[in-house]
Amino acid sequence: GSLTQLEDTAPRIVEHPTDLLVSKGEPATLSCKAEGRPAPAVEWYKDGERVETDREDPRSHRTLLPGGSLFFLRILHGRRGKPDEGVYVCVARNYLGEATSRNASLEVAGE
Repeated sequence: GSLTQLEDTAPRIVEHPTDLLVSKGEPATLSCKAEGRPAPAVEWYKDGERVETDREDPRSHRTLLPGGSLFFLRILHGRRGKPDEGVYVCVARNYLGEATSRNASLEVAGE
């Protein structure tokens, strides 16, 4: 048999994040899984701004999991604001293009 040439494909999101309601100080995971060849790089955006994870800042409480999900060690919520609350999307990119997930809102449960 002849070897089929695997064709590169643009990313597509196969698992979208869903809205979360999280208690302050609890861990949380926003799911995202993308497929594509070559394997797409995943980035997260919150309210349109790129989310920094422990890849950029070792002290960050957010970790980008190998599959592309975003894991929060604990949801931060202080008197000065709710840094983790907002609308998140994940974006998967490779050289053929990019795919954006549905919006998922993360809310911190009331005081």
